[in-house]
Amino acid sequence: MTRPATHVLRLLRWGRILARHGALRGIEQDPNTPAQVQRLCRVARLGTFQPRTPDYAGAFQAIGPAAIKLGQTLATRPDIVGEEAAHNLLSLQDSLPPVPFAAIRREIENSFARPLESLFASIEEEPVGAASIAQVHRAVTTDGRTVAVKVLRPGIREKFAEDIQTYEWAAAHLEALGGEAARLRPRLVIANFKRWTLRELDLRREAASASELAERMASTEGYRVPGVDWDRTNGRVMTIEWIDGIKISETDALRAAGHDLPALGEHLVLTFLRQAISLGYFHADMHQGNLFVQPDGTIAAIDFGIMGRIDRRARLWLAEILYGLTTGNYRRVAEIHFEAQYVPSYHSVDEFATALRAVGEPTRGRPVSELSVGQMLDSLFAITREFDMQTQPHLLLLQKTMVMVEGLATQLNPQINMWDVAAPYVREWIRDELGPEAALAERLRKDTETLLRLPDLVRRIEEKFPPKGGAPEAPPLPVIELVWERRREGKGWLGYAAAALGGAALLWLGAATGVIAF
Repeated sequence: MTRPATHVLRLLRWGRILARHGALRGIEQDPNTPAQVQRLCRVARLGTFQPRTPDYAGAFQAIGPAAIKLGQTLATRPDIVGEEAAHNLLSLQDSLPPVPFAAIRREIENSFARPLESLFASIEEEPVGAASIAQVHRAVTTDGRTVAVKVLRPGIREKFAEDIQTYEWAAAHLEALGGEAARLRPRLVIANFKRWTLRELDLRREAASASELAERMASTEGYRVPGVDWDRTNGRVMTIEWIDGIKISETDALRAAGHDLPALGEHLVLTFLRQAISLGYFHADMHQGNLFVQPDGTIAAIDFGIMGRIDRRARLWLAEILYGLTTGNYRRVAEIHFEAQYVPSYHSVDEFATALRAVGEPTRGRPVSELSVGQMLDSLFAITREFDMQTQPHLLLLQKTMVMVEGLATQLNPQINMWDVAAPYVREWIRDELGPEAALAERLRKDTETLLRLPDLVRRIEEKFPPKGGAPEAPPLPVIELVWERRREGKGWLGYAAAALGGAALLWLGAATGVIAF
């Protein structure tokens, strides 16, 4: 187990880097920051030169791979890091200088216990992408297929494990301070971050995620997931079909190729809604480097290390919340928050509905280009504080992905309105899932499942409470104070002597009457 001193030294080292980038100023000046954290910030920045404009993304990039991933997570949490920092962190590029190819060759050969040439006819030594966790090389298999080979950076699993231990340690101490720090639930935030990261560090899981998403989205036109080469995939290496296309962020190239950018933006939003609301399983890393547009307009996705899941009940709540906001039904949105227990029951539903109206009305019907996202987020997070809403970690990935999708859709069409695009889809899904026919079908399904479980339930009850046997039930036994309990209570040697004499007397009496035979 890592010693506390090690955690403190790591935090101070990271704090110095944050200070040199001016990234501690906002934390230190925030009135919600606990006094203890403010003092640590002052210690960390002692003697450093701070730039006038904080560079949060640069600071996380300088700290290292785990910090890059953490920064991307915090980009969706203005309630924790502030709106300015969250906006800056959205520009955080998950890229690092590439590992020399000799080390990559060793990783591939060691993981397969085979020479590289037995797997690939050729492989380009210069990577097409080098991120914080892995890098990707273009290759041709021995049977002539062009593929992308993703290889974990050597030693990256051990490095992440060390850093995450310190994140957990710091989050536990921060949450123990109570108040605003406890409401934001930093321990659960880090727990989710750890789970997502460990999943990314096992490339077999990523390959399985790609396969599952491809299967679920098979009936969706205009969306493609590359196929997995399972014979050339293991925990440290993943091989998938090579994707040719234009990055979805390269709007000039897309326009020159004849693509309809507004239609692409709408298609991107609807594809995300289908994954998140209809399927409950979505690609949660939909940034500009992971989406390509093919000549026929198909959106092709890559990099499936981070995937999100939402159960059906949460999806129903989410759909009703989105539809309520688009139609101005703030009362229903408020009711859902109370039904889901996102807002404590001692608050007023009507008051919460009015607070939501104050945030929602100025944004409805306007294109994203006319909205002040910063003001809207400030208003939303003011509501969460006022109504004691705790962070919902299971929705963090969804929130992060929605921010990414909105940003990409706005690049494609600055006049797009996310609510207007989402409303028809959400309305239709709600009608299918919450309409009378759907409600009856769901009730029949649940009741049938319950009936089918009854025989097994009876068997389990019989196992837990078997029928009485031939022996009579034991009579109630008196409560006897044990010797070691007397010792803990400090009753001294007299208690031991009395117990010994009493025990000897009982034994003599039993022997004399024939009850006990020696």
